[in-house]
Amino acid sequence: MARLNVNGKVREFEAEPDTPLLWVLREQLGLTGTKYGCGIAQCGACTVHVDGTATRSCVRPLSTLSGDEKIVTIEGLSPEGDHPVQVAWAKLDVPQCGFCQCGMLMAAAALLKEKPKPTDADIDATITNICRCGTYNRVRAAIKLAASQA
Repeated sequence: MARLNVNGKVREFEAEPDTPLLWVLREQLGLTGTKYGCGIAQCGACTVHVDGTATRSCVRPLSTLSGDEKIVTIEGLSPEGDHPVQVAWAKLDVPQCGFCQCGMLMAAAALLKEKPKPTDADIDATITNICRCGTYNRVRAAIKLAASQA
């Protein structure tokens, strides 16, 4: 039996130590907002926060977690949907297909926590998520809008 603190609740489940965090979240805990995209930490669809740091969960084995870390998924970012990045995303109609957007939101929230007023260079260096629809300009605008609202 393993346990993790996910979205403020300690959750127990069964999984092998080499199971990626992504699959624990989706399959054992039913938190399907975190998406599988590439499986090699390139696309960012699986981004969650581990102790406040944006983390690609598809390559983070369960064995690297002690159970004391605070893991936050898109479902736990703001249960009411009123986190500044969520509000900015909705206001600027950022998503198209939406598949990558949960990971984008998580990466943007971590960026704003670290750098409340990010520059274009900060955004370029940090938001490395891949969006097949090409919403990058709207993502940048939404991050700036969220930063101005905070």
